[in-house]
Parts: sequence; C-alpha cells; structure tokens
Amino acid sequence: MLPVTGRSFFAGISLVVILSLLNKVVVAQAKSFEDVRCKCICPPYRNISGNVYNRNVTQKDCNCLHIVDPMPVPGHDVEAYCLLCECKYEERSSITIKVTIIIYLGILGSLLLYMLFLLLVDPLIRKKDPYTQPLHNEEDSEEMRPRADTTPNRGNTVLERVEGAQQRWKKQVQEQRKTVFDRHKMLS
Repeated sequence: MLPVTGRSFFAGISLVVILSLLNKVVVAQAKSFEDVRCKCICPPYRNISGNVYNRNVTQKDCNCLHIVDPMPVPGHDVEAYCLLCECKYEERSSITIKVTIIIYLGILGSLLLYMLFLLLVDPLIRKKDPYTQPLHNEEDSEEMRPRADTTPNRGNTVLERVEGAQQRWKKQVQEQRKTVFDRHKMLS
C-alpha cells in the first residue's frame, strides 16, 4: 500500500471537489432557467404564517394578486394581506453566471493539473543531498561535514541556478548551526 502524503491527499480532495462542481454545472445547464422572476415576501397575518412566493411573470404582473397562489386568506381579507406583502421584480443574466463559473472552474482545474504535474515531476528533479545532516548534538558539534565544491555553481539552466542557491543556503544554515552549538558548548 502506498503511503498517503499531504500533497496527494490534497490533490485527491481537490479532484473530488472539482468533479462535484462540474457535475453541478452540468445539472444546472440541463434545467430550464428563467432570467426574470417576481418575488413576493408576505409576513405573518393573523393565524397565517409568513411565506415567500416566486413566479416567472412580466414586470407589470409583479404584484401580490398575480403571484400569491393559492391565496391563504378569504376574499374580504385579500386586499389587507396584499398590502403587507412586498413584491420585487428581479432580473439576472444566467449566461454571465455560467461563463463566470466556467472560467473559475477552468482556472481551478488548470491549477490542479499544474499541481499534479509538479507532484509527478518533483521526485524526478530532486536529488538526495549527501551534505544534509540531522541537528548536531554536543559530541557531533566537533565534527565538520564534508565541504562541497567551493567554486560558484554557474549553471546555464534555471534549475542549476536554483540548486546552486539552495546549496549556498544549506551551507549558511550548517555554519549557523555549528556556531550555535559552539556557543552552547562554551556556555555549558
């Protein structure tokens, strides 16, 4: 069984999220959307609880009498009930929403593919560094690690330049560790 690393777990979770979002977009496209609606919010009235009513109608028909169906109050209370209701005509552009979601998912998908690419290529690029050692204890602080080539690494590729900078940084860290352990030994 392969060990599960933090990166592969994150990649798996990201893949599941992307697939579920794509599924929701496809299902949403299969449904028939209306870009206009009338929404009436009616508060509680006497013994009737409040309710929200939605219907796809024209702007001129956006009122309580056309939207609230079935009318929860008897005929003589309809006018009083409708005066309490607040009706709004709403428009939206479902095409703009769909395009925005597709662009967002495309960017997210490309980042996921890039992450998977890096997960596959990273082990091939990285080499085990023979100069790294665990932290020194007091007995090990006397020993010196083998020195790397002291000539500056003038690589032509970006990867070689990055590795050279990484090696210089590791040398500085090792020297700082040695200095700290020497001071610790002096103070003991």
